[in-house]
Amino acid sequence: MKRNSILPLLVGAICLLTGSSYGYAQKITNLVELKQKSSNELFHHLSKAPHTPAFESENYWVWGSSVIKGDDGKYHMFVSRFPKSLPFHPSWMVASEIVHAVSDIPQGPYRFSDVALPARGAQYWDGRSAHNPRILKYNHKYYLIYMGSTHPFAEPTYDELTLDSPWCIVARANKRIGLAVADSPYGPWKRMDEPILKTQPNTFYSFLTSNPSPILQEDGSVMMIFKGRAHTENGKHSDMALGIAYAPSIEGPYTVLNNNQPIFQIDGQGEAEDPFLWKDQRGYHAIFKDHVSKFTGEWGGGAMAHSKDGINWNIDKDPKAYSRTVEWEDGKIEMQGQLERPFILFENGKPTYIFFATMDGPGGFENAKKSWNMVIPIR
Repeated sequence: MKRNSILPLLVGAICLLTGSSYGYAQKITNLVELKQKSSNELFHHLSKAPHTPAFESENYWVWGSSVIKGDDGKYHMFVSRFPKSLPFHPSWMVASEIVHAVSDIPQGPYRFSDVALPARGAQYWDGRSAHNPRILKYNHKYYLIYMGSTHPFAEPTYDELTLDSPWCIVARANKRIGLAVADSPYGPWKRMDEPILKTQPNTFYSFLTSNPSPILQEDGSVMMIFKGRAHTENGKHSDMALGIAYAPSIEGPYTVLNNNQPIFQIDGQGEAEDPFLWKDQRGYHAIFKDHVSKFTGEWGGGAMAHSKDGINWNIDKDPKAYSRTVEWEDGKIEMQGQLERPFILFENGKPTYIFFATMDGPGGFENAKKSWNMVIPIR
């Protein structure tokens, strides 16, 4: 990736030296002014967010979502949820399911309909966790591309489940990207017994593949940004990198492009995750979470990049695409505990709403008491 300016590097270095963390970033007090002055095609057009959650689920943590308009004229959301009887982080790796919710209007609120992808047994690659859904429709069929994982252990208790516990160690290493197919958004869903994007030795995704963001192209082929981690010599795993894969059809086979090299290098743009990819007549576009505040100056804010071919990317001249600080419809300005998993809903080729997974608290997954999916209209 081309380096556009030394400023983001300096911002990141200052934050590292001062011990700042994206989980504890300061609220942006001039958000409205920043949006008005921004030349970023998304950030400048973000409207005020309704307080009513787009989706929430009692007794569950709720995370990333994806929305599509169905043949019935209704809007269908596919969203991750996992029980609050376990800590938010890392229970998404060991206990997440993908549920289906419905609304008559795109912004919601969405009403729970059914569990699309439940747990299905430790013997399956995705038997214990289905997470990070993306929904596509092609030739009258619906396709869910998602992250799955498994582990062989009995269910953990709240106190047992930590990042260093066997559940998390094994489940993290088993994260892969898979596919399910149905004739209707209500299912039933046929799940593939093998992932569509596995790990590969001696690559940036030798340890895991996750966070898929696919798009359908005019000829039915698929381009998909995804997150990878590599095995390291110390027996652990690398930082996060983003790569791009191609398939001639949704069901595959998927091939990682760019000679198995990431399109966003860890030592180039720093860690990034939660990508969202789209394409228009100008080429490919992506937003992603600026995990180390290298481009936006905000830990956990959103950065935007553009590409002609999906492989060679340039950061936007005004890169901030969204902020963890939100302008609500009542005029209140508030910083969210987390703001992740962006998804833009396009209608008639135009972006109309952006959905986020979010939570309360001062920052850091361990500080939240609730999580939900929120929506921001795009003017």
